[in-house]
Amino acid sequence: MKKTPVDDLKRIEIDQFKKKGKRKVIVILDNVRSLNNIGSCFRTCDAFLIEKIYLVGITGRPPNKDIERTALGATESVEWEHINSINDIANKLKSHNWKIILVEQTDKSKNLKDFNPSGKQKVAFVFGNEVFGVSEESLEVCDSAIEIPQFGTKHSFNITVSLGIVLWDHLIKTTKAHKEKGA
Repeated sequence: MKKTPVDDLKRIEIDQFKKKGKRKVIVILDNVRSLNNIGSCFRTCDAFLIEKIYLVGITGRPPNKDIERTALGATESVEWEHINSINDIANKLKSHNWKIILVEQTDKSKNLKDFNPSGKQKVAFVFGNEVFGVSEESLEVCDSAIEIPQFGTKHSFNITVSLGIVLWDHLIKTTKAHKEKGA
């Protein structure tokens, strides 16, 4: 076994990325404080061809050297917008048939293994602050919540780990649903 050389990875350029069809997924970062986490979220969203990132409240925004340190240029490829509160975008998304899904432990959260997206449903996943989770405002505007099962002594993953798990799970489940329908 040997590593694949960078030139053989067939990465696309930013202009190609912007023209490429995106997954019907939006990521909302709800008052995320770590600039490194924000940059990593951009990079992960680039990898999964996510439609857009909304940066809510105190969430840092590009250009910022600490965000870029982990984004590695993904702030240029992934469309993003800063908004003051999730209320500023929730009604607009819902009026265009987007479902707002919190990634949070709540009394009504569905276990991620039981979350079965159709593949046609447009979803906006909300990821919260590293200490406090999603805002009360997000709880009020969401359609549902999912949580990632955990088996150790800690009760949360780092936001970037959660983002990767949820987006990978969504990709696998929606690809499988699409194949099962014979499309």
